[in-house]
Parts: sequence; C-alpha cells; structure tokens
Amino acid sequence: MNPVYFIGWTFYRTLFATYFRWRVYNPEHVPLKGAVILASNHASFLDPPLVGSGVKRDINYLARKSLFRYPGVGWILRTVNAVPVDREGGGAAGLKAIMDRLHNGGAIILFPEGTRSTDGNFLPARSGIGLTVIKSDAPVVPVRVFGTYDAWGRHVKIPKPRHVAIKYGTPMHFEQLRAEARTCTKERLKQIYQQVADEIMDAIARLEAKAD
Repeated sequence: MNPVYFIGWTFYRTLFATYFRWRVYNPEHVPLKGAVILASNHASFLDPPLVGSGVKRDINYLARKSLFRYPGVGWILRTVNAVPVDREGGGAAGLKAIMDRLHNGGAIILFPEGTRSTDGNFLPARSGIGLTVIKSDAPVVPVRVFGTYDAWGRHVKIPKPRHVAIKYGTPMHFEQLRAEARTCTKERLKQIYQQVADEIMDAIARLEAKAD
C-alpha cells in the first residue's frame, strides 16, 4: 500500500470498527498477492470501502471517468488505485483498464448486479462481469456484505450506526468455461458470460454471516 492508500484504509477500518461495529469473516480467502476479482453484492455506497478494508492488501476500485478531470480529486483517485470507467462501468476503454490491473497482478472489486439495490434485495447479475472473468485468468472471490442497506441505502440520507458485516467466500475458478470460450460460437459466448455471472451471484447469495 502506498501512504495515501494506507491512510484511507486505516481510516475506513477505524470507522467500520467503531461507528458500524463491523464483523469480518474469512478474509484469508483473499490471496495477498496476484490477480484476483472480488465480486460483491451491492446495496450501499459503503460497499466498496467495506470490501477493500476487510483485506490486508491494496485493491483497485472503479470510479466514474468524469471525476478524474477535477484537480485534486483526480490525483487522489489515481493514488488510491481507482480505475476510470464510464457511468455503466462498461465500454472498451473501461474493460482494458480493468484487464490491465489484473494482468499486472492487482485485485479489483466488481459488482455483478451493476448498480445498488433499491430495496436491499439482490438484483439479477449482469453479463459484464462474466466477460471480465473469461478474458482474465484471475480467480473470483465471492463477497457478501450485510447491513449496509440499512446503514446507508438509497433511502437513508445520513449513514446510520447500524451493524455491518462482510464475508469472503472460497475462490472460484472457471478454467473449463474459459477454455470453451476460446473456440465456441458468438451465441454460446454470450451464454457463457451470463452463466459465469449467475454462478458468481449464486455463490454470493449462499454466504452466511458467520465464520466457516
């Protein structure tokens, strides 16, 4: 971790431990080195720092490309490993930026649902994460956050001191689907992307708020 990232990481760990009284389960499932995708459900603006604060390595975060244009803000985002993407997190440039981080051995947080939940329940997984997984060689760690919707969901203006928790699941590997994707038809390839996304979302849903 660079100094700026470490300061932010320490701040959020302190915030989650005191104001939100967090619980962290199985962070050892996240490798401390090498490429890895952390795939989490998404219910609140708290989710990205919560997912990143629970592990003792630096993480790459997605940030809206337009934010990088502002003096000061852009510098901070670059320093804390933010990846510039368009509003939907897609596009060729955004995908290339994500893949560059993974190919360089980085860890990155992705949200299969694509956006925050409107009611705290899971949304269907979008195929975009499947495309990223298939094009990379990185393992996928399913992650589930608990309590963040009540603490700071769309209906909450000011974060409330609610209990939050995070659990990291066993890494998932998709060697067979990656191999099939190299030679299959375009139609099948789209199915593979969605299949991967659905399998990841199912793994997230199976995680419970307790240690394994």
